[in-house]
Amino acid sequence: MTAFDQAAFSHSGAGVEALAFGRHIIRITADQTGGSLGCFEAEVPAGEGPPFHIHEKEEEFFRVLEGRFAFWCNGARVDLAEGAVICVPRGAIHRFQNIGQSMGRLMVVMTPGGFEGFFPAVAREAGATPDRICQIGEQFNLRFVFDAAQAV
Repeated sequence: MTAFDQAAFSHSGAGVEALAFGRHIIRITADQTGGSLGCFEAEVPAGEGPPFHIHEKEEEFFRVLEGRFAFWCNGARVDLAEGAVICVPRGAIHRFQNIGQSMGRLMVVMTPGGFEGFFPAVAREAGATPDRICQIGEQFNLRFVFDAAQAV
């Protein structure tokens, strides 16, 4: 990991594509920021979004770039449209869903960085089973919550 003593940036249209859970564009990596943060864009089809999950060591900041999204965090729901932002604390049971009628886009910043590597790791294992995806998630401090009672 390099020292974070110069600006980390990503030009318009730049980034590394990862096709896992939709299309993700990795814009800034933990390696570029001395581990401070990672940044990616997510394209989320209408009606889609991840299951409830927890990031054990990271805060997660979202900016809605396009569309409308519902966010759930520790039992509370908020609906947000283009231009809105939300920050989810580490350890929170949360998820989001595109509640619009077309493709939605999110900018996501995770701090500290490193989680942005999850999507390329899953993409490298095309056809991975749900159990394998959970194992990969554990490597990135991610835990899926499948018990509905824990998610409310």
